[in-house]
Amino acid sequence: MDRIQIERLSKSYGPVQVLKDIDIRVPEGAFVALIGPSGCGKSTLLRTIAGLERSTGGTLRIDGQVVNDVPPRKRDVAMVFQSYALYPHMNIEKNMSYSLRLRRSAPQAIRECIDGVAHTLGLAHLLERMPRQLSGGQRQRVAMGRAIVRNPKVFLFDEPLSNLDAALRVHMRSEIRKLHERLHATSVYVTHDQIEAMTMADHIVVLRAGQVEQQGAPLSLYHRPANKFVAGFIGSPSMNFIEAEIAADGCSAQFGGALKQTLALGRTLQPGTAVWLGLRPEHLRLQRDEHDARGLRALVDGVETTGSMSFASLRLDGVDATVLVSHGGVSDLRSGDAVRVEIAAEHVHVFDRTSERAL
Repeated sequence: MDRIQIERLSKSYGPVQVLKDIDIRVPEGAFVALIGPSGCGKSTLLRTIAGLERSTGGTLRIDGQVVNDVPPRKRDVAMVFQSYALYPHMNIEKNMSYSLRLRRSAPQAIRECIDGVAHTLGLAHLLERMPRQLSGGQRQRVAMGRAIVRNPKVFLFDEPLSNLDAALRVHMRSEIRKLHERLHATSVYVTHDQIEAMTMADHIVVLRAGQVEQQGAPLSLYHRPANKFVAGFIGSPSMNFIEAEIAADGCSAQFGGALKQTLALGRTLQPGTAVWLGLRPEHLRLQRDEHDARGLRALVDGVETTGSMSFASLRLDGVDATVLVSHGGVSDLRSGDAVRVEIAAEHVHVFDRTSERAL
């Protein structure tokens, strides 16, 4: 059963349309991530689901009920904000129990609920503290606890980890995912970080300029991007793109200057078609022997080592590219070295140069 159904939803601010005919279904218990660049409309869409923004077209249903004109407090959703939005004059226990006290729940029921949620989130020893006495990660767990005690139909997360440092973000995204699996709660999560989306979500919706570019399982978007935008947005580091033309045999593409380089495609396309070739850094294999006739000719621009991984920046006939390099033999790779780069045909993505759709 779909917990949320969004059909041809649109939203405009005067003449500016920020959401355009959005169609999304969120099954009960699913974890759906909305991702895209800044200004693509993902936070506006989340706020529209919450009822904090009113749509200007289309239909929004929660549990089959049309809620376009239903106020936020009656939609049975709970939102976790980027800014935590805690009451600074209340201790942690009172922050978490605020909605229960508004409902005039029995004191004993409130106590049991807060104790249970605080234990789940590791906050039991912090209930008497004030928000200013907590770290960013602890405040975010309090914000999540305040949402959980409401036992809503839907949890909405608006970039909740963007204020945390890198190490804490990694820890918190693991904690949120574990919490989701424990509660089996329907969750919609907004982020600009595709790694967060890939590691946490069951279903990803990629937005650009207020429209859905593609949606599906994380690995489906990674392996079968619908267009060049999705291909470049999903994956870290980003996919490399090379302008090319389908060769006369239809089974390969050529690029470069006077000395054309040829890349096998593993499929047959219309000869002469102008295309983008998409090559993921992790699918490229760097050969140290520049005299080997196999692969593409390239020059090393530099090497970056992050500890667990190293990446070489290359120039392929004037085109910048990044390749993931195994640690064996990386230490003596230098800027200006001539190398060869190989990639299996099944890993080459091809996009029409005009429409940017996958071919």
